[in-house]
Amino acid sequence: MKQLLELLGFLALVQGVAGLVHEFTDWHWGLVQRIGFLDGYGLYASVALLVLAIALFAAAESRKPG
Repeated sequence: MKQLLELLGFLALVQGVAGLVHEFTDWHWGLVQRIGFLDGYGLYASVALLVLAIALFAAAESRKPG
């Protein structure tokens, strides 16, 4: 379970960073800008993904190995 939380946290972190890079540099990579209902809210969605990643990493740390 710990490894699953870490994997999900890593994916959320990568997508959050990709969304922020897209918002500030117009590089077209990541999934946030490709989701239609997030049009105009990409920055907020990216920050939310970063916060989610931190929460998932904290949850993984609180779990016992295994």
